[in-house]
Amino acid sequence: MHFKSLLFFFILMTIQSNAQLFDTGTKFTASDSLLKEASFSMHKDNYFLTGIPLNESTTRENADVKYQVSFKQRLSRKPIIGGFFPYLTYTQKAFWDIYASSKPFAEINFNPGVALVRPFYLKGKRLTYGSVSLEHESNGRDSIYSRTWNMLAFSLRSQVSPRWIVGLRGWLPIVDKEDNPNLTKYVGYGEASASYQILPGRLSADAVFRKGTGLINQGSLQTQVNYRPYKKENYYITLQWFVGYTESLIDYQEHKSMLRLGFVLKPENMSIF
Repeated sequence: MHFKSLLFFFILMTIQSNAQLFDTGTKFTASDSLLKEASFSMHKDNYFLTGIPLNESTTRENADVKYQVSFKQRLSRKPIIGGFFPYLTYTQKAFWDIYASSKPFAEINFNPGVALVRPFYLKGKRLTYGSVSLEHESNGRDSIYSRTWNMLAFSLRSQVSPRWIVGLRGWLPIVDKEDNPNLTKYVGYGEASASYQILPGRLSADAVFRKGTGLINQGSLQTQVNYRPYKKENYYITLQWFVGYTESLIDYQEHKSMLRLGFVLKPENMSIF
């Protein structure tokens, strides 16, 4: 069976197999995990980082600022079908050449989407989110600089222990081949993520691995270490390393290795994907 079809089948069957995986005694508490946060809330990490390349000499042109703004809106306090809650999501990631003389924005990537999220508990009261989302990602430019694609994505994210959160996400890409020749080769068909609380509430580490369709060269790895200086404040000092392809859409075919330092705001609860 083709990898895309196999991944789609696995995730869909896992979300739907209530009788085998759901702890029926805690199903409503799982829904409360979404309802206890505000309907408008953070989606992914919100950060402001500055950094330099590790695979070439540092100049004013290749040192930059990278920042991300990400939020979500829950559309209902009750599930609409099969225990799924509807969401609108939006993430914007920017690359700012702040050290260049005119300080231009090299690239801005826009990622709106709609999602259905199903909270449940696996055996052992392990909180898990299953989601289905339809997303668009583009850089808002035209002509030869246009980069755009759409995806139908499926994900599972689970708190497998008090310190570990792991996730698996797959997508069926819909790509404009005129604007993005071979984009699928670099974005691949899925990613795996993990987060570990080294010192709960103070020090953590995250990793996201994406495999392209190439045998060796394509794909990416992003890792970061987060330190929370004040327990009562929700911001972290973060050291992030990205290596691989598709950090930005405009240069998706270029291999990058960037080390960045800055601040990140994290969702108070486990993110939905």
